[in-house]
Amino acid sequence: MPEISRFYGIIVSMFYDEHNPPHFHARYGEYKIAIDINSLRILEGRFPPRALGLIMEWAFLYKNELLKDWEIMAQNLPPEKIEPLK
Repeated sequence: MPEISRFYGIIVSMFYDEHNPPHFHARYGEYKIAIDINSLRILEGRFPPRALGLIMEWAFLYKNELLKDWEIMAQNLPPEKIEPLK
């Protein structure tokens, strides 16, 4: 699973062979979450509240870049790195 960003202990990645809707995965310690890119709805998993706020803020800021990576990976190409939350 290629890593596309990392910040504040959160690791963000996408799978090459994933199903729709377009989404990404994030890990924070033992926590894992999958988030729909378009709606920012949690598809599965859970995060602590502070980490959830950070990942949601980041996803809102980089929604276009996340969708671009989804399209790139649908062609079995490596994704582009996305800036971390600062």
